[in-house]
Amino acid sequence: MHGDRKGSHARQPYPIVAGMEAADAKEELRRAIRAHRAERSPRLRDAAARALADVLATVPAVREAQVVATYVSRPTEPGTHVLLQQLSDRGARVLLPVLGAGLARDWAEYAGPDDLLERAPGRPPEPGGPALGVDAITQADVVVAPALAVDDRGVRLGQGGGWYDRSLKMRRPGVPVVALVFPEELYDSATHPLPAEDHDVSVHAVVTPEGWQELPA
Repeated sequence: MHGDRKGSHARQPYPIVAGMEAADAKEELRRAIRAHRAERSPRLRDAAARALADVLATVPAVREAQVVATYVSRPTEPGTHVLLQQLSDRGARVLLPVLGAGLARDWAEYAGPDDLLERAPGRPPEPGGPALGVDAITQADVVVAPALAVDDRGVRLGQGGGWYDRSLKMRRPGVPVVALVFPEELYDSATHPLPAEDHDVSVHAVVTPEGWQELPA
């Protein structure tokens, strides 16, 4: 892993038993990881958000990108608010998921923290600019994607809606996908492989507050 510190795998949730179907195993993992995330204090979340932004600034694909597709984090997720402002400050266009027409997921451009508002109940904050179309991800030079966990094969565990897997398949060929997780959410596939299904899209790199590493996506 690039960085000065090694990842910590203390209390790594892995409630998977032999013979469990992949879909069931994913749901068990999601429940366990979400519960574990909820235990992290606001102070530690804020520190992690700052560290994640600093680490991402050292990832060549992110540092050199003119257009970055990413997301607005929910309170317990690896924080992206520092990242969004850093990207904007250096002149990158930042594309964020929004709720478009007919409740379809879409993309819109980041226009600063004051423009991010909860525009639908239960949704993360979204920019107020016009929806750019679901294919706006084709403009991105890199995608910084949310994840609940990643393993060293590049397998990503998402939230379960499937939207990111569908969107990631629309990106331009060769555009890398970088996943953000906390240190204990990076799994060793030799002992704790993440369940995977045919529709899952692998990631090319994983970033934690402690560093980043390339993956064999």
